[in-house]
Amino acid sequence: MTYRVTLIPGDGTGPELVEATRRVLEATGVTFDWDVQEAGADVMDKYGTPLPEVVLDSIRENKVGLKGPITTPVGTGFRSVNVAIRMALDLYANLRPARFMRGIRGPYEDVDIVVVRENTEGLYAGIEHDVIPGEAAETIRIITRKASERIVRFAFEYARANGRRKVTAVHKANILKATDGLFLSVAREVAKRYPDIAFEDRIVDNMCMQLVQRPHEYDVLVLPNLFGDIVSDLCSGLVGGLGVAPGANIGDELAVFEPVHGSAPKYAGQNKVNPTATILSGMLMLRHLGEKEAADKVQNAVAAVIAEGKDVTYDMKPTRDDPTAVGTQEMADAIIAAMDAR
Repeated sequence: MTYRVTLIPGDGTGPELVEATRRVLEATGVTFDWDVQEAGADVMDKYGTPLPEVVLDSIRENKVGLKGPITTPVGTGFRSVNVAIRMALDLYANLRPARFMRGIRGPYEDVDIVVVRENTEGLYAGIEHDVIPGEAAETIRIITRKASERIVRFAFEYARANGRRKVTAVHKANILKATDGLFLSVAREVAKRYPDIAFEDRIVDNMCMQLVQRPHEYDVLVLPNLFGDIVSDLCSGLVGGLGVAPGANIGDELAVFEPVHGSAPKYAGQNKVNPTATILSGMLMLRHLGEKEAADKVQNAVAAVIAEGKDVTYDMKPTRDDPTAVGTQEMADAIIAAMDAR
């Protein structure tokens, strides 16, 4: 079977990361027909927008996309393309696994946490305006029963399908009694439908502390949008950082896979940055497509290369100026070789 997939290289280091990932995915033996589409800061002059409608149409038609990182201006400029894609296509579930791999320096071993983040509402809906320009601004945070119910249900279904033992709803209902109060109330209702999965809830600031102190106690976390974004980065830090953090944006019919990290434009074109997060995002795409054997092959090969520590990028070496560090494409080559050797 050939899978037609929308491929969005992105900008900054995105194109080289996506190229490395494309080669790894094709080396699994799965056949792809890549529908390459342009988006990001680099296409503003050409299209007048960082997200041409043709990109969204491509994902709607193909049902699945793989995307490199895209630059988001800070404070000014265009809206996040990542957020815009999720909103436009109703990709309501953001899935971010944080899994320890031997060979990565970090404070813990054997951490295996999955963050399920609501992706379409909350503060990231972007409903904001100046009240007094330069003096005061206002944003509106909306939490609905519909969005809360489907994201909590997604978390429980994911837990059940993947042999997970527990779902933890994370909130700030002690202070945000109306919005997070609704989220927590709905989570408790949904949990009753899954008696085979343990359920608990945690206040978000306490959750952050507990993740640092005893991350092994947690399994699947489900959170509103902003809290999910922040806590998923914290979880990535427990297992090596954003360079190894894959992500998926999943709706009822469509899905887009992307690394959690940004585009690092200062490193663009240098064949220097770590491709692990993008490659593992491709692995998540393979699982979504039902290609479990190929997904396992990629995941195991990535783990083997990192554990060996020889053909890895500078950020994964004991010191960042280690002369034995390899480039983006060379690390991909090593992962492909590891797949062939298994």
